[in-house]
Amino acid sequence: MSSSKYLAAILALPVWASPAFASEDPRQALRIQLPPGAPVALVSSDWGDSRSASRGGALVVDLRTTLQFRNVSPNRIRAITLLVLAQEVTPGGKASVAVPSLDAAPGETFPVRLDLRLLRPVQAGPGALVEVSVDGILFDTLGFYGPNRLNSRRSMTLWEMEARRDRKHLHSILTAGGPDALRREMLENLNRQAEMPRLDVRMARGRATAASPGREVSLAFVRFPNAPVDAVSGAAIIASNEVRLPRVEVVNRTDRPVRSVEFGWILRDREGREYPAVSAPSATPVEAGAKATVTEERVLQFSSGQGQPLDVESLTGYVNSVEFADGNVWVPGRDAIGRSRVGHLVPASAEEQRLGDLYRRRGLNAVIEDLRRFHRE
Repeated sequence: MSSSKYLAAILALPVWASPAFASEDPRQALRIQLPPGAPVALVSSDWGDSRSASRGGALVVDLRTTLQFRNVSPNRIRAITLLVLAQEVTPGGKASVAVPSLDAAPGETFPVRLDLRLLRPVQAGPGALVEVSVDGILFDTLGFYGPNRLNSRRSMTLWEMEARRDRKHLHSILTAGGPDALRREMLENLNRQAEMPRLDVRMARGRATAASPGREVSLAFVRFPNAPVDAVSGAAIIASNEVRLPRVEVVNRTDRPVRSVEFGWILRDREGREYPAVSAPSATPVEAGAKATVTEERVLQFSSGQGQPLDVESLTGYVNSVEFADGNVWVPGRDAIGRSRVGHLVPASAEEQRLGDLYRRRGLNAVIEDLRRFHRE
C-alpha cells in the first residue's frame, strides 16, 4: 500500500488560544458510524491525546487520533473522505478529512489521521460528542460508495484522474530516459512547488467590503486542446484585492451533459507579478452542445503569502476540470498544461505532492517502485 499525503478540509473551524483548562477524556463519547455492508471495517482507533473541555457556552473537542480501516470490498480503494460531526448547525461543528492517492487492496488496512478542533454547545443533549462517518469511498474502477453529502465523489474522482495522468507522465519519462531523466523531472517538480507564489483566498457571499465601487474588466482565457468545455468570454468586477461575481460564458463541445465546471485563475497585480488560484466548482449545468453563463455568487478576497492585500490588475482563467452528469471527470493533460503560458503556475496535484514527499523521504528508487507498481495494474 502506498503512503498517502492527507488533505484535511476543515469547515469553519475557529482558531483558539490555548488556555490551560481542565481536560476531559472524550474517548468514551466518540462514535464511528459504519453502516452494514460498508466496504471498509474499523480495525482500531488510537485516540491518543484527544480531549474535550468547556469554554463559555461551548464544548471544545480536540481530536488527535488515527483510525485504522480494512478494505473489505473486492476492489482497490483509491480515496476516502470522512465526515466528522460534533454539531450540524453550530459554526465550527463540522469538518471533513480526505485521503487521496490510496492504494488499499482487498483485505489490506490503511490509516486515516484526524487532527481537528470542533465546537458544540454544552447543552447539546445526550449522545456522542463527535460522530465520524464515511461520506465517500472511490475505487480503482472509479466506482463510488457513500452518501456524498460533501460532494466528495467529484473531489476524489478529480484527484484520481490527476493521479493517473501524472503517474503516466512520470512513467513515460522513466521509460524513455531512465532514472536520471526521472530524477531531473522530480527535482524540477519540487523546485516548481517551492517557488510557486503563495496566495490566500477568502470566499464570501453577499456584500463587498472594498471602499471602491470597482471596475468591470474582461477576462482572458487560456484554452487547452481537446477540452470538453471552452470559456468563450467573461467579466468580473475588480476593486483593490476583491474580485466580485466572476461571470463566464462557456460552451459544451461534447454530446454529454456537464454538471459542473471548475476554473483556475492567474491573477496579475499592478507590479506585474502573477499568482495562481482555483475557484470552487460552478453549480451551473451545461447541456450537451449548448452554451451557458457560469456565475459565482461570491466575493473573492486575495492576499499574498505575507498577508498583504493583493492589488489585482487582471485575471486570466482556464478550465481546470469538468464534471459530467454521469460522475466522470475530465482534467487537462500534462502536455497541454506544459505547452500553455500558465503551465508554470498551475498548482501541483495531490499526486505530485505525494510523490515529491516520497522522493524526499525515501529517494528515487522508492518513486520508481511506486510508479512500476501502479503501472502493472
